[in-house]
Amino acid sequence: MRTFALLLGLALLAGSCGRLSEQTATESAPGLVSSSMVTPDGRERTYHVFAPSTIADEPMPLLIAMHGGLGSGLQFRDNSGFDELAETNGFIVAYPDGIRILERRDNRVWNGGACCGVAGEGRQNVDDVGFIAAVIEEISAAYPVDPARVFATGHSNGAIMSYRLACELADTIVAIAFQSGSIEVDECAPSRPVSVLHLHGLADTNINLDGGPGDGVSSHDFASPLESIEAMATLNGCSGREAFADPTNPDVSGTRWGDCDSGTEVELMLVEGANHAWMGHPGRFVQEQLMGEPYADLDASFVIWEFLASHARD
Repeated sequence: MRTFALLLGLALLAGSCGRLSEQTATESAPGLVSSSMVTPDGRERTYHVFAPSTIADEPMPLLIAMHGGLGSGLQFRDNSGFDELAETNGFIVAYPDGIRILERRDNRVWNGGACCGVAGEGRQNVDDVGFIAAVIEEISAAYPVDPARVFATGHSNGAIMSYRLACELADTIVAIAFQSGSIEVDECAPSRPVSVLHLHGLADTNINLDGGPGDGVSSHDFASPLESIEAMATLNGCSGREAFADPTNPDVSGTRWGDCDSGTEVELMLVEGANHAWMGHPGRFVQEQLMGEPYADLDASFVIWEFLASHARD
């Protein structure tokens, strides 16, 4: 009964974000533009693009920002604050929408492989890799996108989808950085190395660092996030490994893998006391009921952008 109430509440939460009037992304306009397309799997899909008020003459970075399970593109936009970072740092950010769980509710999920929900592999043959590839292609036709700086981020199911993009769309995706995910595809075989930052709270019980069933609403048996990031270091051919600690925040520590192929880097950043909520960004009431109050002393969006901005492809 509690699970149903929380699901219903989150449905109302995401639905309250509203729907923007649809415009075409080819307008190359600053601010937020919403668009739709028919994807290779025959579905009508939607996404939202924020461009800074000054669109540079030179190619700009593009960040694909993917919401968590039960969220939506506009919900993640509201929760993450990536618009402000894009305005300040001069990059374009896209917020694609997963597929709906229920009609008339803006709660959505991604096909990250074994996870999640109605989009999971084999459920409805959802081609989210094809969708994201098409989004990047459309935005690149409308805006001056730098192909050496096309990045992906996400939260939870969106983080899982980030891993899948690194595994299957590495010719396009240059680096990924995200919070709380795991590799949920049977085989990860990137066509070229991709830099990775995996941010994870040590108090995250929705997706435990060692994997297994979490206590979130998905009831999924997650692959190990720890093994996932180690797998990416192996796939990138990394030979150097060192532990690190943040001298300004005793809660933050982790591992960096260096000497990786093509100058890539792999990093695991762990945060003591942080739960599943997007760090540094207060959620709405139902989100906090579902995940707890966000860890306040680290801004996930800032840390993620800082990593991505320094990992362009040569």
